[in-house]
Parts: sequence; structure tokens; C-alpha cells
Amino acid sequence: MGRKRTFDTQEAVRAARSVFWSNGFEGASLPDLEQATGLNRSSLYHAFGSKRGLFDAVVDSYLDEVIRPRLRVLTQDPVPPDAVRTYLNGMKAALLAPASAASEHGCLMVNTAASPIAKDEAVRERVAAYRAEVEAAIARGLTHQPGFDPSRVAPTAMAVTSLIVAAMTLTRIDAAAAAETIDAALAIACGEAAEPYAR
Repeated sequence: MGRKRTFDTQEAVRAARSVFWSNGFEGASLPDLEQATGLNRSSLYHAFGSKRGLFDAVVDSYLDEVIRPRLRVLTQDPVPPDAVRTYLNGMKAALLAPASAASEHGCLMVNTAASPIAKDEAVRERVAAYRAEVEAAIARGLTHQPGFDPSRVAPTAMAVTSLIVAAMTLTRIDAAAAAETIDAALAIACGEAAEPYAR
């Protein structure tokens, strides 16, 4: 009979998430993961099977605890008429917040798409599914936006999602440019004029 696990798996995953989020899969060393989680590699491998197994658990937690709560305004029932505006303004605030995880590290999924591990088919599928989930949520919000032309929902949702990805890519080097990119998404989706940001 194996020994009873004496650590909180979810807490370990959250601690590892910060390492993968800031350093990427390849840049997250086992010593860094050990230090962040307070666990030795034997415990990590016993719980998750491998560094990749831990990363997969981190992706699950990132989607469930970071992405989906933010998307909830677009996926709840009923969807508020200003859901897209609320979602995008919330994202802009996160990107402009000093020392926030989003402003400093962007998006774990977007970062993963640009890293070598994205050559793995399963990882590619997870990233593609993430993008599709965001796009579908935006489309749902647009559908419930008063006066929005139904024929423009699909192309607008695609354009807004692409701008979100661009903003998450930019934020690590230029938060103001990332915020301006979200303003462009607001202009497309909600007809809001962009505002200048101090640089």
C-alpha cells in the first residue's frame, strides 16, 4: 500500500503555474518547480508522472481558474447586454495593473503557442481549443448585444479574439500598446473610441 500523499495537489499545481506562466515549459527547471511547490522531484513525479504531466495539470488549472472565470460574463445565462464591453474592459484593467500576472506574463496559452512545446500535437490541440473557446464566448456576447448585426457576429468575434491574442503578446514588453489593442477590440465590437495612453 502506497504512502498517503501529504500535500495539497491543487496548491502544488497553482505554485507550479506561476513558474510555467513566467518561464514557459522549456524555461521551467525542475529546481524552480521544486522551490515553488516545496516538493522534491520524487514527489512531483509520483503525483504527476513527469514535468509534462505537471504542465498538463497547470494548463487545466489555468483554464479553470484564470480564463473561464473571466469569460463567465459572456457564458452565463442570461448574458448581459454589455457583456463584451465588460469582458474587454476587465482585460484592459488587468493588463494595465502594475505587477499583475497578466501584465507581466501575458497569457499562458498564448505563450505556449509561441514556444517549442507547441510542436506537440496534443499541446497544439489544447491551444487551438482555448482560442476557439474564447472566440465562441465573444460571439455569444455579441449575439446578446442590442442592435448588433447577426451577420457580423462570426467575423467580429474572430477579429476581437485575434486582437486579444495580440494584446497578450504585447503586454510583456509594452502594457500601453496592449491596452490600445484592447481598445481597438472595443471599437470593433462596441463602437467605442480608443483613448491614448501615456508611454
